[in-house]
Amino acid sequence: MMPENTVVPEVMAPEQPSTLRSADTPLGRARVARGWSQEKAVRALTLLAESWNWQIAAEPSLKVYLSRWEHGLTRPGKTYQSLLCAIYRVTPEELGFSSPRESRESATAKSLRERIAELESMVTRLTGHLGVAEGVAL
Repeated sequence: MMPENTVVPEVMAPEQPSTLRSADTPLGRARVARGWSQEKAVRALTLLAESWNWQIAAEPSLKVYLSRWEHGLTRPGKTYQSLLCAIYRVTPEELGFSSPRESRESATAKSLRERIAELESMVTRLTGHLGVAEGVAL
């Protein structure tokens, strides 16, 4: 037991770890979903690139890049897109890497394919009607 007049030093509480924050973008949400800080994500990018023998920017630059990518100020190039997909274990689409132009082009291609199919069907029907009208099967 301690004597009654003993002074107990105040114990300072440790600083609470900061909560993870990110921009409300697919890339930012993917990092937070993994429970990673930007520093941890940058380290993961660096280690993966090293294991693949890929040349990428130094960690201080990567942290700036990652912030700009997460906030939608710039888009990562193909090398970084591949690395980001690998470290977060998601598809490019899940990280928002399909560009609006690519989406428009694929929508245009789909609508063209649908239109061609409609026209082919119409030609087939019209050809059948012509054959019936003339009494001759084509």
